[in-house]
Amino acid sequence: MARMAAKSDSRSSQNGTGRPRVRFDAIDMAILKQLQTDCKITNATLAKRVGISPPSTLERVKKLESAGIIRGYVALLDPAELDKTICAIIHVTLREHGERRLEAFKSAVAEFDEVQSAWHTAGEEDFILRVLVTDMEQYEQFVVHRLSAISNIGRVRTSFCLSAIKDGTAVPLDAVAREPDAAAEGK
Repeated sequence: MARMAAKSDSRSSQNGTGRPRVRFDAIDMAILKQLQTDCKITNATLAKRVGISPPSTLERVKKLESAGIIRGYVALLDPAELDKTICAIIHVTLREHGERRLEAFKSAVAEFDEVQSAWHTAGEEDFILRVLVTDMEQYEQFVVHRLSAISNIGRVRTSFCLSAIKDGTAVPLDAVAREPDAAAEGK
C-alpha cells in the first residue's frame, strides 16, 4: 500500500510555511475530492469510486480524520430558507492593537451566532466578519448593541451582498504534494 496521507517527507517541497508539504497518493486525493462533494456517501460507494476495498477505504478515511486533514462533517443549510436573507461583510478596525485587546475582540466575536466567519487580517482593517441576519432591523441591533458594545472598536464599515456567485466549502487540492507512483519509481 502507498504511504498514507499526513506523513511529511523531508524530500517534499515546502508549502510556504517552512514545513514540508503533506504527501498524498492518488487514492487519498480521490477520497478527499469525493468527501468534499458528498460527505454522506457510504463507505461502500466511496470504495467503489476510488477503486479500493471498503476496509481499506475506511482505514484511509480514519487516518485522514486522525491527522486533522478531515476536521469534521456538516450539513450546509440554505440561509434564505431560514429567513437569513441579508449577508453583511463587516470590516472592523480596532483603536488599540495589543495582544490582550486583539484576544478580547476575538473572544467576543466568537460568541455571536450572527457571525458565520471572522478573519483577522493584515491591511486597512483588523478583522473582516461575514454576518447573516434576517433584516436591516436585526443588522442594526447586531451592530449597535452587540458589536459596538465590544470595547476598543475604532471603525465599522459594512458591505451588503446582493447575490452569491460562488459560495463553496471545498478546499482546493492543487497544492498537495503527490506521492510518486510505485511503478514510476521502479523505472
